[in-house]
Amino acid sequence: MEFSQIMTLAAKEFRDRMRNRWVLAVALVFTAFSLVITYFGGASSGQLGPRSIEFIIASLVSLVIYLIPLIALLLGFDAIVGERERGSLDLLLALPITKLELLLGKYLGLAAALTLSTLGGFALVAALLYQQFGWAGLFHYLGFMLSSTLLGLAFLSLAVLLSVLSRERTRASGLAIALWFFFVLVFDLLLLGALVASGGDVGGESLAYLLLLNPADVFRILNIFSLDDMRNLYGLGSIVPPALAKPWLMGLVMGAWIVVPLGIARWRFKS
Repeated sequence: MEFSQIMTLAAKEFRDRMRNRWVLAVALVFTAFSLVITYFGGASSGQLGPRSIEFIIASLVSLVIYLIPLIALLLGFDAIVGERERGSLDLLLALPITKLELLLGKYLGLAAALTLSTLGGFALVAALLYQQFGWAGLFHYLGFMLSSTLLGLAFLSLAVLLSVLSRERTRASGLAIALWFFFVLVFDLLLLGALVASGGDVGGESLAYLLLLNPADVFRILNIFSLDDMRNLYGLGSIVPPALAKPWLMGLVMGAWIVVPLGIARWRFKS
């Protein structure tokens, strides 16, 4: 495996995203929403401006849960199947490059674009929070930014896997939207429905471990348990046992959500 060839493909993929101003558009969206939430999130209680770091992160968690997975899936669903439909995939593989190098190059280029847009979108709020709360507030907010990036990379891995498995862009896009609906909207409803319908008899503490099967819930756990005042803001967050309330453990789980789909995509693409 040639690292230089991977980086060449990644740089080309990143330049393509920069050329169509995709990174700028996403960064502006995140900047606008995060500023509005930071300044006007407490308007219902008669207060404008940053209230507390806990309140800001809790409000931004919902924004990230809905937007970043959708953006990541739409960014990567045609990474491979798009090349196949355009007829350029065979041309690329005719070059002295392996399928693994092509897959990694595509993913790293898309990951760089997604990371830059995510961090750039939240950077202005980070500067404002530093002025308001100092290093203590900035430390927690930087952790939130890092976990947001990891969430995007996890869903980007799922998008690349869908792109490898699909034979048509239309099918890949449909599967990407369905995957977003399942992980962001349906998964938690199913768990809560099972818990409520059984009167609390089904699942119990073991139900909390099922949250690890959803990268969006892993992101929630990472941020809910990073600050004491945020642990009871979510219904599912209240059932998470202390054994899961470890940022390093949730970081490893999120890393697995990045690596495992890419490993499956490599195996399917190779075969």
